[in-house]
Amino acid sequence: MAGRWLEEFREGEVIRHAITRTVTESDNVSFSVQTMNPQPLHIDRHFSAATEWGQPLVNSLLTLGIMIGISVHETTLGTTLGNLGMSDVAFPAPVFHGDTLRVETEVVSARPSRSRPGQGIVAFEHRAYNQDGTLVARCRRAALVMSDSYREAI
Repeated sequence: MAGRWLEEFREGEVIRHAITRTVTESDNVSFSVQTMNPQPLHIDRHFSAATEWGQPLVNSLLTLGIMIGISVHETTLGTTLGNLGMSDVAFPAPVFHGDTLRVETEVVSARPSRSRPGQGIVAFEHRAYNQDGTLVARCRRAALVMSDSYREAI
């Protein structure tokens, strides 16, 4: 199992994820269409050329998904029981086709669940940067994860 058990998370630890991802035009258009988002800023090159950006913006929810997805291998792969919520989501700079994202995750807190034996809640802050080191996305995420005693029971 690549993911960590509750007891393996250390508050304040920053995990710099090895995986990076270049976002393509195909990724952006496909995601926007699949999620029923017809915003021309994402899918219409001619429309977006007339904006201050001069080109299409990557759908922010795709950016959010990639950021969290990159973190999974080194945090919760196979050890999570579900996301409990996301908050403080921000996109301080745009993402464009061809940008390469790298991600770091800070463990904000980790504690046993008071109502679910063998499980715990880990709070993360995920941060995504483009190839120039510009912060393009961040969010806080709470995940329900398995503890060592849960592992022993399965």
